[in-house]
Amino acid sequence: MESDRKKEQGEALATFAETSRTKSKVPKESSLQATEHTAPIPTDPKKKDIAATKVLNEGATGTDQGAEEAVEKLPDRIIESRK
Repeated sequence: MESDRKKEQGEALATFAETSRTKSKVPKESSLQATEHTAPIPTDPKKKDIAATKVLNEGATGTDQGAEEAVEKLPDRIIESRK
């Protein structure tokens, strides 16, 4: 798994959260490469596309398009980290 991470870039918000936990100091291992804490969570791209489309449609039309339900079907880094 470590070799797979060398090819991935960490998710920006996860990297920011990891940095904030070090009390404003950049972690020693900070780089453009993903760590176990910042590696992308595997997600079905079709589910992400559907959720994004619904969110954008709701913003544009002001009507309920089911965005909240679609987003809840996606993995959540915070929930995953608490397991």
